[in-house]
Formats: sequence, structure tokens, C-alpha cells
Amino acid sequence: MSGALSLPARRTPPGVFVALVLTLAIGWLIVTVDGGRLFSLPTTVSLLHVAAGLGLVAVGQTLVIVGGSLDLSVAYVVSLSTLVAAETMAGDDGALLPAIGLTLAVSATIGLVNGLLVTTARINPFIATVGVGLLLKGYLDNGYDGPAGKTAPALVQGLGYQRIGPVPLSFLLLLAVAAAAWFVLARTRFGHHLIAVGGDPEVARLSGVRGSRVLVTAHVLCALCAGLAGVYLASRLGAGAPRVGTEGLYDLESIAAVVLGGTALAGGRGGVVGTVGGVLLLASIDAIFNQLEVDVFFKQVIRGVIIIAAVAVYARRAMRKAP
Repeated sequence: MSGALSLPARRTPPGVFVALVLTLAIGWLIVTVDGGRLFSLPTTVSLLHVAAGLGLVAVGQTLVIVGGSLDLSVAYVVSLSTLVAAETMAGDDGALLPAIGLTLAVSATIGLVNGLLVTTARINPFIATVGVGLLLKGYLDNGYDGPAGKTAPALVQGLGYQRIGPVPLSFLLLLAVAAAAWFVLARTRFGHHLIAVGGDPEVARLSGVRGSRVLVTAHVLCALCAGLAGVYLASRLGAGAPRVGTEGLYDLESIAAVVLGGTALAGGRGGVVGTVGGVLLLASIDAIFNQLEVDVFFKQVIRGVIIIAAVAVYARRAMRKAP
């Protein structure tokens, strides 16, 4: 195995965590002057719940982006997953595990289709995953006018609202999934191969890496993470929601969190630790703006500016390091 394939995922730069601390400090000061409380228990719990949903999707998105691909169907996978989970459970605790299993199986199948379109059909990841997303959108729009199904009470009480102190179980689930993804990227052959494929597919191929298999697996894992996020959102809502994924902008928001965390959109560089930092940064900005009752349009403008600035900083850093 070549040296390029034996390297673990690049250590995540601390920049996003510095930005997170500064954002929270400045936000706390502004909210306090405005007469609010940023670090109250309800606000903290809400922030971590927001981070949990987005974070599960973003961790999966990190895997495909590190491999040089992309998945823009995740928002629709999230929506479909809430419906599969809630309709299968139908309010019965006894159907909890079968429903979760079916939801993850459906999600994995969608990820498999995405991966095969990108690798076997050689369709650009942007076009392939948008196309799959539009197919799912058509099904959701034609099949559902509103919420459907009923989530099992045990899931609602546990994953949806149970917490340890101020930390929801859903956020602990995110940390567990992120830790598993970190281990896969940094300590397994698959992770090294994924980074190699994202860095230079031709060099990886000449080194004996089966790039197609690696990318297909990454897309399946990404869809599984989106499916898990759907199960979590179903637990919060108590039913399936056909538009929760798109209304939450989980496709674009997950990519933004990955980029803010320092992962290169071109692939081959990055990791899930930075992604979790990016997720917490976006969730913190939301919490601050909600406390200040900022207009929704202005909120999106500010978030867009922050993301563009982050991409510009990382691009300049990459240019300086280039020979």
C-alpha cells in the first residue's frame, strides 16, 4: 500500500471552534444587553436538538464529500424516513425496532442507487443526487398532503425528549455516530481509501483501490445517516412529515456545516470533528437570532455571508499551501 493510502484523515483545524467560541461570546453579550438569556436551560436544550438533527445528516455528508462526491437528495431522504418510520410504527411500541430497521433499509437502498449512478453510470454527483431527490419529491408531493402515521410513544419519550441534564439523548446519538465516522475515516482501510479516492482517483486506482466500491459505500452510509435523522425527527414530531427535510434545508445546511468544518469540497481532506463544530456554529447562530427575534430573511443573509467567508478563507489557505 502506498504512503498516500496509509495516512489517516487530516487533523481538523481548530478554526471552526475558535469561531464557535467567539460567536457564543459575542452572542451572549448582545442577547444580555437586549434583555435575554442565551445560556438558559430551554435555549441550550433547543440548540442541541437542532444540532442533533442537522449533525446526523452532516456527518454522512462529510463521508461523501471527503470521497470527492456529494449528496443533494438527503433532505428528501430525511422526509421519507420520517414517514416510513411513523407509518410503520403506527403508534405501537412493539413495532419500534421493525420500523427503524425498515427505515434504514429504505435509506440504504436510496444511497445505493445514488452510488451506482455516480460510479457505474458515471453521472456527475450533483446531477445524480438531484435527480434522485426530485424523484423522491414527486412521490412525497403526490402521496402526502400533510403529516402521516404516528410515532411509537417509547421513541418520542426516549430519543425525542429524554435528556441527561441539559444534554438530549439525540445529541449523544450524534456524538456516537460522529465518533464512529471519525474512527472509520482515521483508523480503517476503508477510510484511508476514501480519502485517497477523494484526493486523486487515478492515483488511488493505480494503487489498487477500488474507487467505485468505496464511493458506493460512502453514499450508502450518507443515506443511512439521513435515515437516522428522519427517525429522530419523527420522534420529535410524533408523526411523519413529508416536507420536514426540505423545510429544514438539510441538504444545503449539511454541506455548509461540512465546509465550515474545514472539509474540502474537492475531496481528499477533512473530517467529522470539524463538521460537528460547523453544526454547533450554525445551531448557535440560529439560537442567537431566535433570542433577538431577527427577521428570517436577514437571518439567512447573515448565514450566507458567514458560509461564503469561510469558503473564501479555506480557499486562500489551500492556495498558499499549494506548490
